[in-house]
Amino acid sequence: MINFRKLSIYSILALSGLSAGAAYPLDYEVSLTAGAGSGDFAPYYISAMRGGRFSSASNIQAEASVWRPLDMAGRWGYGFGLDLIGGHASAVDYERYDAADDGWLRHPMRPSSARIQQLYGTVRYRSVFLSAGMREHGSPLLNQRLTSGDLVESGNARPIPEVRAGFVDFQDIPFTNGWVQIQGEVAYGKMLDDDWWRDHYNYYNENLSQGQYYSYKRCYFRTRPSERLSVTVGMQAAGEFGGYTDFYNHGRVWRHEDRSAGVKTLLRMLLPIGEGGESFYVGNHLGSWDLRARYRLDGGHELAGYFSWPFEDGSGIGKQNGWDGLWGIEYKAPGKGGVISGAVIEYLDFTNQSGPIHFNPADWAGTTITGHTSGSDDYYNNVSYNSYAYYGQSIGTPALMAPIYNLDGCNKFLANAMRGFHVGVEGSIAPGVDYLVKGGYRKAWGSGYFMLPAPIHLSSVMAEVTWSPARVKGLSVNAQVEVDRGNMPSNAFGAMVSVKYHGLLNL
Repeated sequence: MINFRKLSIYSILALSGLSAGAAYPLDYEVSLTAGAGSGDFAPYYISAMRGGRFSSASNIQAEASVWRPLDMAGRWGYGFGLDLIGGHASAVDYERYDAADDGWLRHPMRPSSARIQQLYGTVRYRSVFLSAGMREHGSPLLNQRLTSGDLVESGNARPIPEVRAGFVDFQDIPFTNGWVQIQGEVAYGKMLDDDWWRDHYNYYNENLSQGQYYSYKRCYFRTRPSERLSVTVGMQAAGEFGGYTDFYNHGRVWRHEDRSAGVKTLLRMLLPIGEGGESFYVGNHLGSWDLRARYRLDGGHELAGYFSWPFEDGSGIGKQNGWDGLWGIEYKAPGKGGVISGAVIEYLDFTNQSGPIHFNPADWAGTTITGHTSGSDDYYNNVSYNSYAYYGQSIGTPALMAPIYNLDGCNKFLANAMRGFHVGVEGSIAPGVDYLVKGGYRKAWGSGYFMLPAPIHLSSVMAEVTWSPARVKGLSVNAQVEVDRGNMPSNAFGAMVSVKYHGLLNL
């Protein structure tokens, strides 16, 4: 079994040794952030896509990071980074069942006061890289600042310790004369959030998983980007495997399940092998079909249309889940400094889920009911794992309400049958003054297995302004304010102010 924590540390030490006696610049950044709001949680947009930094309504947080960007000159290159966070956040009360007393109690929980947010090292040979450690990853297809979030790896949750390898960028495919390019990555990681799940789980029904591993793979093809029209198409796939699960029924463990995480399992997570049927794969799998078409207008303006279609099994891969997915249009202005430098509008739909029924006639001898084994995809949930979340926050799109918002201690996505839209606009209103506005509406009906008594919804509007004074290079002051109205999870008002300084260390 691979010890990902030790491997990450050893890799970073080795990379540091490569630079012994050399002179090179290091980027560093320090920041202080303070936020306050109503309710239990930070508003939707203030919390989303921030690497799991903010979830509670009120918080104060200091962050310091240092990194060396991956060196792209020459045949070999390397880079590394360290990011530390410390602070205090308001507590949230979660429910827990006490089987001995046959009653429920509330216990306050808050994020850790200090943690390592990122710690990683990367080596490169020509166009291939290998990295180890915890590093934040955004969407490979979408505008990270403006989008509602990638369906597979959005950058919404904390980074998972992992080993990752792939192409540093798109590479020309031989014999295509540069007209077709390929890019891809493969990653294996170890999820270290067992304590969080134990502290937040209700110990009543469903299951509690521990010791899980994580896998990710992606393959994209792109036509020549220098042309007016360029198309990117491909697939992302992620999975959870290994560890063990205790199944609870009214507070009692009625089943225990151990799962392998050996070499054979690692290979099966990369490429399913076996006799066919459900015997050829292991773990909890999900992913998306992705397509993006970008057209460059006169003057350097760009328009792009894109979609991302989710899948949990073969029905989603075969696009039997209707209009489910993320659909978007993006505008990008040439250069920076304009009143509108970028904008996106997105529509999200997760209501089909390949049908509402999951029925296999082989489970019921003599039945005359026609089989339908591809329905109720139940996005981001799985019977043998907690859910597709890390420290309670969605690894994929934050638009689906994650387990961290379940005050009853349920560790599932309870409202993944959801529709909504999202708008993001950014630009400059004066020299050194930039803005970002996000807004949207979401409505959810529950899941294919458990529909809510009544739909829940949320309207959100967030405005952000960043001032970068010309007299102090590297300094920026950011202010955010947001209003949420609805019950997904609740009404909320929040404001946040951050002071940040970025500089260079010449060693």
